[in-house]
Amino acid sequence: MAEIANILTWTFVAECPIPNDVQDLLVEGEEAVAAYKTFRDSAIFTNKRLIVRDAQGITGKKVEIYSLPYSSINMWSTENAGKFLDLNAEVELWTRAGHIKINLQKGVDIRKFDKLIANALLKK
Repeated sequence: MAEIANILTWTFVAECPIPNDVQDLLVEGEEAVAAYKTFRDSAIFTNKRLIVRDAQGITGKKVEIYSLPYSSINMWSTENAGKFLDLNAEVELWTRAGHIKINLQKGVDIRKFDKLIANALLKK
């Protein structure tokens, strides 16, 4: 497939418990389903969208929140990690806003992640 410039790239380090303070971000009828640790914060899958919290600056007190409604995702692909030098699995999302790449570090189950996206997008 032709190379497309990414508008965003995130790295998910490991699956983690859903943060307690995510409830402040959810709308009525929205439920957190799974969470992944990023380098400095977390990404939360809900039944409606993907929320990525990105702590910034030296202290990490400045936080940018990305909200990606599943309805904006047109297509996705997953690639499992290789054996030797390629240790990260990769997920690519094509959205109405642009192209997003997610790197999954070793230990994150790519097939579980793929199923999470499929359930979010295909169960409507």
